[in-house]
Amino acid sequence: MDKMEVGVFLSSLGIADTGQALAKAKELGIKVVQLGSPPDDVLDGPGREDYINTVKESGLEVSALCAWYPGESYADIATVGRTVGLTNPETVSERLDLTRKHADVAVELGVSLLTTHIGVIPEDASCDAYSALVATIKEICEYCKARGITFGMETGQEAAKPMVEFIETVGADNLKINFDPANMILYGSGDPIEAMEVLEDYIVHVHCKDGLSPEAKGSLGTEVPLGQGEVGIPNYIAKLKEIGYTGPLTIEREAGDDRFGDISAGKILLENLRDN
Repeated sequence: MDKMEVGVFLSSLGIADTGQALAKAKELGIKVVQLGSPPDDVLDGPGREDYINTVKESGLEVSALCAWYPGESYADIATVGRTVGLTNPETVSERLDLTRKHADVAVELGVSLLTTHIGVIPEDASCDAYSALVATIKEICEYCKARGITFGMETGQEAAKPMVEFIETVGADNLKINFDPANMILYGSGDPIEAMEVLEDYIVHVHCKDGLSPEAKGSLGTEVPLGQGEVGIPNYIAKLKEIGYTGPLTIEREAGDDRFGDISAGKILLENLRDN
C-alpha cells in the first residue's frame, strides 16, 4: 500500500453484495478498502470460503475489518448508549462471540486490524460498568493478539483523554484507535485536531468523514460531504502528516443522496491535500 493511500469503507457504497461493491470501488479508482461485518453465513462458516475468495480475487487491499452488532442504533446519543457496542450486559456475551468470529474471518483474509465501536465508556472509572467493559476489551484483545490482530476502538462518543485512560487501564499492547474526526463533531465530544494530539500514539487507522455539530442536546450532528463540515479537512490531513501517520485515508460516507459522487470528490480532495 502506498503512503496515505485514499481508500473507502466498503459499506459507504450502499451496495449489499460484496463482489459488486468491490467492483464499484475499483471503478471509482479505489485500491484499498475497509470491510464492514460480513453476512451471517460468513461468520458462521458455510459462506466463508466464497467470501474470502471474492475479496482476494478483487485485487483490492483490505486495511481493516469492522465488527457491527445486531440491534445497534444511532438514532440519538441516549440510544447509542443503550444499544451500541459491548457495554450492555444483556448482549455482551453474544457480541463477544461475534467479535471472535470477526477475528477469525480477519485471519483468513490476512487482515491484521479489527475495529469496532466498543460503546460509550462510563464516565466513572470506579463503577462496575467500567470494570466490566475493561474486562470485556481485555478478553477481546487477548483473543486477537493470539491471532496476530490489533483491535481498534473507534473514536466518537467520548473525549480523547478518557479514551487514553481507558486504553491504559486495559493495558493491552494491541489495543489501538481507529480515528474518526467527524464522530467527535457529531457527538460533540471535542475538537478532533486537538484530540489527535492526545491520541496520536494509539492511532493505527483513520476515517475521512465530515460533519456538523448537534443542533440540540442529546441529538447527534449531521454528516456532510468531505470539506463541507466542521472537521477542517486540510488541517486534519496536515495533522496526520505531522504525527507521522502513513496508513490509508479511508473515506466513510454514511448519508447523502449521491454517495458515489461524494466519494469521488472526497478522493480528489484528499489526494490533493496529501500530495501538496
